[in-house]
Amino acid sequence: MSRVVTTYHQRVAQEKRALIVTAATALFLELGYDRTSLAQIAERSGVSRATLFKQFPSKAALFDAIVNESWATADEEDPPPAGNLVDGLSTIGRRYAELLSQPRMTDLFRIVIAELPRFPELAHAQFSHGKMPYFESVRGYLLAEHEAGTARVEDVELAATQFLGMISNYVFWPTLLVPGWEVSAERVAQVVDEAVRTIAARYAVPGPETSTND
Repeated sequence: MSRVVTTYHQRVAQEKRALIVTAATALFLELGYDRTSLAQIAERSGVSRATLFKQFPSKAALFDAIVNESWATADEEDPPPAGNLVDGLSTIGRRYAELLSQPRMTDLFRIVIAELPRFPELAHAQFSHGKMPYFESVRGYLLAEHEAGTARVEDVELAATQFLGMISNYVFWPTLLVPGWEVSAERVAQVVDEAVRTIAARYAVPGPETSTND
């Protein structure tokens, strides 16, 4: 019975945490980070102040939670194994496009951009806890392909930047900056495919497994 009770309490805590993070995100967008209080977040999320403070003792801790939630999918997925550059990049590219298409990712960047002049630490948190770990996973994948002999990538940092940039420049940044901008699933797939072809043409070691004509 105690295990059932424990599981129930854990589920309730997780549900309240999600409500708090959602409320904080909305209020940071509406009022700004500085003008949003923890009391307002507690009221919007429908939890007591004691419950909020137990999980998030500060707004900084809450913002870190927003970052972690935004990049959560990326943290749960390992890079594909080395051995086929095209297949591996296709997997990474689809995951990245899906990640960038989530509304919470757009919300995160809008908060950071709006508050950058007064709270540069928010940008640092988003970069160091979200963007950079994801970038490092892609860089590590390209290094593994280089070491496996399936790609010749002397500057893996540059190659990772090129690949992710080709996708984000079409899928994410217009959506962030232009109200109502939408990209169809078919177009996203095409963008990812073309990014894979471009990187493979530049870095793949010639061989039947690197063909991009399928």
